[in-house]
Amino acid sequence: MRAALNGWLRRLPVWALWLGGLVPLALLVWDTLTGGLGIDPIRDIEHRLGRTALYFLVASLAVTPALRILGISFMRFRRALGLLCFTYAGLHVLSWMLMDMALLWGAMARDVVKRPYLVFGMAAFVMLLALAITSNNWSVRRMGAQAWRRLHRLAYLAAPLVTLHWIWALKTFPLEPVLWLSAILLLLASRIAVPRPIRWGAPAAAK
Repeated sequence: MRAALNGWLRRLPVWALWLGGLVPLALLVWDTLTGGLGIDPIRDIEHRLGRTALYFLVASLAVTPALRILGISFMRFRRALGLLCFTYAGLHVLSWMLMDMALLWGAMARDVVKRPYLVFGMAAFVMLLALAITSNNWSVRRMGAQAWRRLHRLAYLAAPLVTLHWIWALKTFPLEPVLWLSAILLLLASRIAVPRPIRWGAPAAAK
C-alpha cells in the first residue's frame, strides 16, 4: 500500500498541487463577488487568507515527519507547499495594507508597534519572505546546502509565531488556533524524537 501510494505521488505533477492550492483563493474571490462574506467582509478576507497560509505552512512542516514515521514521501511537493503558504501570507498582508490601512505607511508603522500581534505576524512574514526568495535551486547553489538548510529552519519559528499572531489578534483563547499550535509543536517534536534514518555507507557529509 505504501509503495503504491509513493508510486502514485511520484507520477502526480507538481502543477496539480498548485491547481488545488489555488482553490481556496478562487472560492474567496467568488464569495467576495457574490456577497458570500460575513458582516465584516474585510475581516473575513484577511482571516481566510491568513488561515490558508497557516494550513499550507503546517502541511510543509508535515512532509518530513510523514516520510520518517509513515514512509510516505511528499518531498517533491514541499517547495510548492511553502510557496503556496507565502502566496496566501502575502495576500493576507497586502489585504491589510490596502483595505485596512489604505497604504498609509505612517499609520501602518504605528499600528505594528502598538499591537503585539502585528509584531508576531510581521516577523513571521519576513521569515516567510526570506524562505520564498531562496526557494530555488540557484539559491541552494549560491548559499551552499548547509547554509540554505539553516536559513530554511526559520519555518520552525515562523509557524508558532503565526498561531500566536492569530490567538492574540482575537484577544481570547480560541480552540482552533490553539489546536493548530499544538499540531505544530507536535510536528517539530517529531523531528527530534524520530531522527533521520542513517544511510549506511554514505559519506559523512551526505548524512
